[in-house]
Amino acid sequence: MFADGLFLGFAVLAVLGAAGLVVFRHPMNGAMSFVVTLISLAGLYALLSAKLIFALQLIVYAGAIMSLIVFIIMFLNIQPSDLPKEETKLVYILGGLAVVLPIGLFLAKIVKSLPLSSTAILGNDFGGVKQVGLLLFKDWLVPFEIVSILLLISLIGAVVLAGKKEAVK
Repeated sequence: MFADGLFLGFAVLAVLGAAGLVVFRHPMNGAMSFVVTLISLAGLYALLSAKLIFALQLIVYAGAIMSLIVFIIMFLNIQPSDLPKEETKLVYILGGLAVVLPIGLFLAKIVKSLPLSSTAILGNDFGGVKQVGLLLFKDWLVPFEIVSILLLISLIGAVVLAGKKEAVK
């Protein structure tokens, strides 16, 4: 019962943080909303007993990346006068709600029709570093290496593009 309450709390916080990211006009408020969403997702991972993903979510995403984004936003010193006018934002938000709400209601109906299942914890070894590492480097080695090669190519491409300076004619 307590886990159900925590799940609902984290889910509501994640959705509200994501909505704040879309609704807030100032980038700093949007970044703070995104931090709330990332921390809520970490809480959901903790409820799933996925210790490694929980730690990575907090350390890498909510910690390092978001502090970098917040630092950049603060460094830019964006004033409200610098932000563009958004006269049609409310129309887009209402249109998005009109599209997403029926889909959400349909998914809620499907979830309610599913049979109840056990929510027992899978064991102390589930979601640990050793298990994820074995799965990643044993069963998913080729896709892991392909992704690492793609990331290396994109990094080299970014360095090459950043280094190119064409003469202005």
